[in-house]
Amino acid sequence: MEALVLEKKDVLALRDFDVAETLGPHDVRIALRTVGICGSDVHYYTHGAIGQFIVREPMILGHEASGVVVEVGDAVTNLKAGDRVCMEPGIPDPNSKATLQGMYNLDPAVRFWATPPVHGILRPTVVHPAAFTFKLPDNVSFAEGAMVEPVAVGMHAATKARIKPGDVAIVMGAGPIGMVTALAALAGGCSQIIMTDVQQPKLDLAATLGPITPVNIARENLKAIVDEMTDGWGANLVFECSGNEKAAASVFAALCPGGAVVYVGIPLQPIAYDVAAAMVKEARVEHVFRYAHVYPRAIALMASGKLDVKPLITDTFRFADSVEAFDFAVNMPPTSVKAQIVVAE
Repeated sequence: MEALVLEKKDVLALRDFDVAETLGPHDVRIALRTVGICGSDVHYYTHGAIGQFIVREPMILGHEASGVVVEVGDAVTNLKAGDRVCMEPGIPDPNSKATLQGMYNLDPAVRFWATPPVHGILRPTVVHPAAFTFKLPDNVSFAEGAMVEPVAVGMHAATKARIKPGDVAIVMGAGPIGMVTALAALAGGCSQIIMTDVQQPKLDLAATLGPITPVNIARENLKAIVDEMTDGWGANLVFECSGNEKAAASVFAALCPGGAVVYVGIPLQPIAYDVAAAMVKEARVEHVFRYAHVYPRAIALMASGKLDVKPLITDTFRFADSVEAFDFAVNMPPTSVKAQIVVAE
């Protein structure tokens, strides 16, 4: 089948690629419709690796996806051919200790699309477990369905934060993950989000998504703004979504006493961690790695209209233009948030 193949660092090709997939009794075969371009896909393209995951041989990219079921295994009862679906891209070992304890996202043996050596889904069809395939409501488009995967990251972060109704939260970073984390935090009960970035067009977009106060940290003082908004108390929550080392090291400055920090973005280098600043506030610190148990909740929120991702989908490309789409994503302009590839109409 034709697929978008990362041949090696800096080399992409749209070409025929042999992927042997057998439909098991608990599997479904899905015809892909829309696939989002994630920062991790781009990082594999430009760097050839993310931490311990190294591209050693040609690999198909893509893991944010929606599609249509075209075939079901003999034991599948909850899905049928013709169902519109989105897919959770990580397949854990069902018998691993992490999975049995409910933390399947932390299973060391998880097979995650487009994470070496596992192929992704920028191709016509894929075989996937029915248990990790979810129906899309009629009012959720394929483009929105392909956004469920990044939304799940934001949902997991919001769950980790243990939001209380009325909380004020800071979201650091107005990229795709920062945006969906802000939307998830609002849906989870936050009354106000303070979003930081240095790209003003992204902050301008964020300000249209709800009670979100944009702060351009290149020219504004975050702590002064938070103090003014909270009568000097500080924000209840800080979501660090930028992955920027300087931002990640500053999370406690505007946090209120007893507040919580959730690290969502992954810095490429170790950060300076101010233990004393955390201790004097008895800050609770959480970390997020992908997500678990949130896809149905994310889909329900999107279907209800309480979480609207449509404004975040800023750029769309044809499957035939996939290489061009990735080159665009490498140098994405400040006005863009999420680029997607339409594999088939």
